Amino acid sequence: MRNNEETEGFDGEASNTSMISGANSPYQPTTEPVHSRNVFRAIRCDLDYIKSHFGVLKVIEVVLALISFIFIETIMMCSPCAGVYLFEFVSCSAFVVTGVLLLIFSLNLHTKVLHINWSLTDLINTATSTLFFFLASVVLAALNHKTGAEIAAVVIQVRRLETCSSPAYQWILCSK
Repeated sequence: MRNNEETEGFDGEASNTSMISGANSPYQPTTEPVHSRNVFRAIRCDLDYIKSHFGVLKVIEVVLALISFIFIETIMMCSPCAGVYLFEFVSCSAFVVTGVLLLIFSLNLHTKVLHINWSLTDLINTATSTLFFFLASVVLAALNHKTGAEIAAVVIQVRRLETCSSPAYQWILCSK
């Protein structure tokens, strides 16, 4: 049975005295400070990235993908629709993925997730979207009905191909 000295501060619950009871105690404070993991506090708009060469090109890529998607959606009738559907899929996918990457870079979220090589991710996205846009533009140009929306979509994508190839080329040069 416990005597009064042992049961002091014990009312069936944990004691409100600290486990750090002195220099001889094995329970010492940690050497690393504990930071709160509030990710949203560190989110801020990085205007330097948006004003940089890569940021401006990324914004242009997103805008041109959106414009080409809008143009291809205005086509009401198509006889062989495969070119239109391919172009629609590629432009919508590129708009969404490049838009998400733009948000990640412009909100500095790439500094919070360090396990992903964001430059390589951006390069792969740029290279694959450039390749698929080229293929979709060739297919649409070959199968189009000479409507204004189809021609405008192909012209916009040629401009986007020029824009997309610039960051990929610069990334390859800068990585050497």
